Amino acid sequence: MNAVIYARYSSDNQREESIEGQLRECKEYAERSGMNVVATYIDRALSAKTDDRPQFQQMIRDSNTHKFEVVLVWKLDRFSRNRYDSANYKRKLAQNHVRVVSATEPISNTPEGIMLESLLEGMAEYYSAELSEKVSRGHKENALKAKFNGGTIPLGYRIDENQHYQIDPATAPLVLETFERYADGECVRKIVESFNARGLRTSRGAPFSINSFQAILKNRRYLGEYRYKDTVIPDAIPAIITPEVFEKVQRRCEQNKKAPAHTKTDVNYMLTTKLFCGKCGAMMAGESGKSHTGAWHYYYKCGNHKRHGRSVCD
Repeated sequence: MNAVIYARYSSDNQREESIEGQLRECKEYAERSGMNVVATYIDRALSAKTDDRPQFQQMIRDSNTHKFEVVLVWKLDRFSRNRYDSANYKRKLAQNHVRVVSATEPISNTPEGIMLESLLEGMAEYYSAELSEKVSRGHKENALKAKFNGGTIPLGYRIDENQHYQIDPATAPLVLETFERYADGECVRKIVESFNARGLRTSRGAPFSINSFQAILKNRRYLGEYRYKDTVIPDAIPAIITPEVFEKVQRRCEQNKKAPAHTKTDVNYMLTTKLFCGKCGAMMAGESGKSHTGAWHYYYKCGNHKRHGRSVCD
């Protein structure tokens, strides 16, 4: 009898080692039961509350090939922690004459076994829902104390041993520089180019982009405001930006939102209406583009090429 092994761990409290343990116990069970393992499917750091798991879905599709008769899992909760998904996908497997077997939960193929399997699946879903509730409650308590609740740490801050926000002396000046330069009228693109030319990086370690700067300019944490879902606490974390500078920046952002073309470039295309394509005679139009190095380049392009493509004029 051919079998495949499906192993999974979530990002809650498990690590790569748990995959090794699942595979070992499943292989030992297969050997004792006379099963021939022909493939393994592994989803890492993915919850079984959802069926959006690439290897899981691949395994379901591969059952159509009829190359295996058993899906071997360490425990049934590795397959799914959602009763609807479990029943749905077990039915799809059954249509291909494939059944799900737990290596550590002996379930007989009897009416009693059906009841036990349903009980185990209900317990898995209950555990998942209870864990989610506990995590949510813990996050709420953290929020009320203005503690870090996970995610990306904003540029300009660090998290101390008590999970509180503290100003990062190395990167906070970059945040202040960003706000002051934009408040003084400099366009975002020039600030981006300036930071990247200096080799500076975002809190994720990536080069700066217009989107990353817009996220910085809108972030009310820099005022000292703590936000988590519906919890908002003013003056809960150290402020980097004064309210006056922050409001000035927001007014300019709003103005640019209403007139977005104003922010596209500060380049003055002096030859517009005076320059014509040497091949087709169409008027040349100002154009800009970003190279692979992150630098912006400004030039003129044939109007026919711009509107209709290379087939009209190359």
